[in-house]
Amino acid sequence: MLSEEIKKEIQGAYRRFLESRQLKPRMGQKQMIAEVAKVLGAILQDEKSHRLGEQHVSVIEAGTGTGKTIGYLLAVLPIAKARGKKVVLSTATVALQEQLLNKDLPEVAEHAGLSFSFGLAKGRGRYFCISKAEQHLDAHGATGQQALYEDELSLRLDTDTVEFYKSLLNEFAAGRWDGDRDNLTQDISDQDWSPLTSDHLQCTNRRCSNFSACSFFKARKDLDQAECVIANHDIVLADLALGGGAILPDPAETIYIFDEGHHLSDKASGHFSFNLRLKSTERWLASTIKQLDKMLEQTGTPQLLSDYVQQQRRPAEDLQVVLNNWAELIRPVLLDDSFKRPKERFRYTGGVVPDEVRQFGLQVEHLAARMTTKMEMILDLLKESLDGEGGIDRQPAEIWYPRVGMMVARLQTITGLGRSMGHPDAGDSSPTARWLSLVETAQGYDFECSTAPVSAAEMLRMNLWQHCYAAVVTSATLTALGRFDRLLADLGLPAETACFTLPSPFDHYHAAELYVPPMKVEANDVELHTQAVTDYLNAELKTDSGTLVLFSSWRQMRSVLASLDEKLNNRVLSQGDFSKNEILKRHKAEIDEGRGSIIFGLASFTEGVDLPGDYLTEVIITKIPFSVPDDPVDATMAEWIEQHGGNPFMEWSVPMASVRLTQAAGRLLRTEQDRGRIVLLDRRVVTRRYGRQLLDSLPPFRRNIS
Repeated sequence: MLSEEIKKEIQGAYRRFLESRQLKPRMGQKQMIAEVAKVLGAILQDEKSHRLGEQHVSVIEAGTGTGKTIGYLLAVLPIAKARGKKVVLSTATVALQEQLLNKDLPEVAEHAGLSFSFGLAKGRGRYFCISKAEQHLDAHGATGQQALYEDELSLRLDTDTVEFYKSLLNEFAAGRWDGDRDNLTQDISDQDWSPLTSDHLQCTNRRCSNFSACSFFKARKDLDQAECVIANHDIVLADLALGGGAILPDPAETIYIFDEGHHLSDKASGHFSFNLRLKSTERWLASTIKQLDKMLEQTGTPQLLSDYVQQQRRPAEDLQVVLNNWAELIRPVLLDDSFKRPKERFRYTGGVVPDEVRQFGLQVEHLAARMTTKMEMILDLLKESLDGEGGIDRQPAEIWYPRVGMMVARLQTITGLGRSMGHPDAGDSSPTARWLSLVETAQGYDFECSTAPVSAAEMLRMNLWQHCYAAVVTSATLTALGRFDRLLADLGLPAETACFTLPSPFDHYHAAELYVPPMKVEANDVELHTQAVTDYLNAELKTDSGTLVLFSSWRQMRSVLASLDEKLNNRVLSQGDFSKNEILKRHKAEIDEGRGSIIFGLASFTEGVDLPGDYLTEVIITKIPFSVPDDPVDATMAEWIEQHGGNPFMEWSVPMASVRLTQAAGRLLRTEQDRGRIVLLDRRVVTRRYGRQLLDSLPPFRRNIS
């Protein structure tokens, strides 16, 4: 239980925060503080302050306007400090990270009277690598790094890019830029930025001649002292994959807060997904051997290194043969003799592959793992040489270490794909989706093999929940059809996990209307529904206010846009024409000038869109956001549910659509003063038996259903 001292500190911090900012207490916010403190306070510890017991996770759904950020911070920070634990505050979006770093945490420190340090954790990929930049410039425009696929090997730096890299190096050397990509004054594309970054396999750490000036390690040094670390879900998962404590604090000494927690399961599944292009990987392997021979030339061909390289030749050749044979097996599945494209994708039912494919997977795993072991030995030899002990001069060792590191990373991916294809799913565990895709490259068609787990529950249970001291999972949308069951199953949390839904401060009934207009067609008739949506928008869209129109498919969105009346089309800002940030910026500018603006967007516009007041007074949802029918992961999940006697549509598709529909509707009301209307152009909420469940899972808007 919490001591009276900590209780008083939390209560005092909340009182000071409200008084300093001249705010009134919010019921939901007070409940959140109490519920989080209750769960964390009940955690028992051994003599070494390690957690005892399994009731250490709090799951809280808190809608917009609850003030959940202040709620969890004021509960967690005092308890973490009292128990000597670090706090890792993880989000899914950059926008929320920036809000936490620049607004919420400074406000808590200033107004609540709490003393704590905080910092932002970013991956190496966000920081400028001096050594990589110098190597590219020394090569006079030729990139020395190996690409993921052969068709990327031809990357060259043109004159403008070379000059740009020089300017970045000069800005960094002069102290006018700190090496953080997010602090650049000018835009830089991913293509131009990628060659300037490193990862844990390429980085030589303290052995690097530029270590003392390294922007990544400077930021990491400051982060080591932080009591509260702002991260994102990907960094947390990457840290767990490395055993925990490699990038972030030790999980056993950490209280995690997962804001935007509804993304955690999908992010985790992504970390265990693999893709492999067979023909491109063949070419990559041939290029790898050439690169290793070039390394021997530049290092003076030391005997041990020469032996290691020699030991790579046979498995590389054998692996190329296996990949070629696998591609020939796949070819007739995706291409006919005339090289037409009968199928862009082929999915293995239930994730079960034929024995012949499984054998190819096992061979790929064996050969790639063998190459990985030898490549890691080369990497270790180069690392020793950086310490003056490997028999290779420092300069070539420093150049080749990151290149070989990239080879290791690529071989690990090949091994992972082979393992995932070659080994059947264990017992009654959830399956892995496995599928093939046809990909067009500069060299012609390629065959891509892909695998992805339909659930990351076991991974999260084993690597996160079992090891962390405590965790809070929160979001505005965690329940599906009003229940936490789906979320708990996806996250690998037990059914007895403490779950709460906090009341919203919004008066939904008086603030907004949910309107389902009369329509003669249903949304599953794509062509007729698209025409009906176009007709409705042409007749009802307003040109003097802020409107967001959300589509479930790119094709329908572009078709409707092309058929809009000219007076409406001129007011539309459509996804695909501009970046999301640019669309929101232009939209606000139009409204500020007293003109109307209409945004056309897909699923990404159902989150991270904060348009209060006059910026948004109407949200039009064209269709219930069911999953795409041919998505390999969702289709495999549906088959698995059916095999176990369930109804995949009612147990999976409808609950997931409920979550997405709630997220879409949640764009309208951002403050207690907001007013407006939500229009749903999908009569299935009226005509189908699941429609009532979807409607009842939405906030209690005033309903107008024709």
